[in-house]
Amino acid sequence: MTRRPYPAKTLSALRAAPAALCVLLAGCVSMAPPYTRPALPVPAAYAESTASGAATQATQAAASQATPQATPQAASDPAPHGNAAAHIAWQTYFSDPVLHGLIDSALANNRDLRTALLRVEEARALYGIQRADQFPTIGVQADGTRSRVPGDLNLTGQPQISSQYQAGVGMATWELDFWGRVRSLKDAALQNYLASDAAARAATLSLITQVADSYLTLRELDERLALTRETIASRAESLRIFRRRFEVGAISKLDLTQVETLWQQARALGADLEQTRAAQAHALELLVGAPLHLPAHITQLDDNAVMRELPAGLPSDLLVSRPDIVAAEHQLQAANANIGAARAAFLPSITLTGAFGTASAELDGLFSGGSRAWNFAPSISLPIFDAGRRQSTLDLTEVRRDQAIATYEKSIQSAFRDVSDALTARHWLAEQVEVLRATVAAQSERARLAQLRYEHGASPYLEVLDAQRDLLAAQQTLVQRRRALLSSRVGLYAALGGGTQAAGLATAASTPE
Repeated sequence: MTRRPYPAKTLSALRAAPAALCVLLAGCVSMAPPYTRPALPVPAAYAESTASGAATQATQAAASQATPQATPQAASDPAPHGNAAAHIAWQTYFSDPVLHGLIDSALANNRDLRTALLRVEEARALYGIQRADQFPTIGVQADGTRSRVPGDLNLTGQPQISSQYQAGVGMATWELDFWGRVRSLKDAALQNYLASDAAARAATLSLITQVADSYLTLRELDERLALTRETIASRAESLRIFRRRFEVGAISKLDLTQVETLWQQARALGADLEQTRAAQAHALELLVGAPLHLPAHITQLDDNAVMRELPAGLPSDLLVSRPDIVAAEHQLQAANANIGAARAAFLPSITLTGAFGTASAELDGLFSGGSRAWNFAPSISLPIFDAGRRQSTLDLTEVRRDQAIATYEKSIQSAFRDVSDALTARHWLAEQVEVLRATVAAQSERARLAQLRYEHGASPYLEVLDAQRDLLAAQQTLVQRRRALLSSRVGLYAALGGGTQAAGLATAASTPE
């Protein structure tokens, strides 16, 4: 029997149906609750870290002497808007060329950072998969069937051979997203992708600050080793002189033993520092992800030329500056979108399946006139009884949303504490450095006077022993506090989300279509 062709209007309507459905679904409602950013669970400003009255003025004066180049530089480079640290790239903030090379190498070779960046690509692919569910899956299909039926299985009593061939374009089962379930899942996947990108930026910033802090610690150990080696050499010379004096009977055995004790103490400190320095170099090499190539002779660390000063800004600036807070908020928005998908599961689900093409009992008649074939199978489903599965799923998504809120608020509180701790450390460590500078100067004079008193017979050598031991300890402590002050400034840069608004910090992912 010859099939009549479909009217042109009917064919046009069939071809236009998918486009019309897409337009219809664009106006679907969303069952997700409206998103509102939680209020800041911290004060509106950071606590004052300076004392009042004359103590404040004295501390500020000491800090200005400790970092004479920092304040003018910060004043001449105001932030474009908001948090200044967020707009200062690490290449600008850190001025040490050796440190620049280490950070560049770490960004290129660190395996933890590489893993974090690959997680971003993974989340982007998952978002692409979820986004594809919004659209119908169209495919071309062709198949042929040839079968033989025995005679005792049909009415004619004779075996029959039949053939069927068909080809066409088909649409797999496609859900009409009237209630926004698919779109909510897509939105959740998008927010998870953005959260992974923010987490990668947080990992990048953390790596930069870890490399900077590890490098500063290595430089501290180099300085302490240099001081210790000078002390060992000086005390070895003193031991040689005192041993000669003992040999000619000018001094007692006790004096010689005390000088030798000083020398051995310096040697023990040097061995301990050598071990610590080697371990620190290994740790830095792991961060960098490649063998270290440091200059053979590194000069004393210039505290004023390593990095610039930073204003703290306001706590609200952290919302856009700290990538960990940004990641937590995206996770909160993803949890909010999942509630919409769970709510939509309570409403009817409508799916479409269809195909359009040709069919024929003969292969050569597959594309002849009258062979057009089509099928269209819409379906609607609504579970009546599921033992509370959908309600439990909704409860689960709401609990996870509440957990995400708590995580987001804790991220803000942790960031607030990080900034407050860094500000406090920067202030009081600057004061400690000034006190220790004065202490080293006083201990140097004490050691000189004790040596003179001993040489004139006015005091025993034990006084010289105590003075030199205290001088070395003060010198070592000063180097440690100077490094701690610089580390506090690195910590403040990280706590303020340093460089997150500058180009090229991390993946800088663009939002997918």
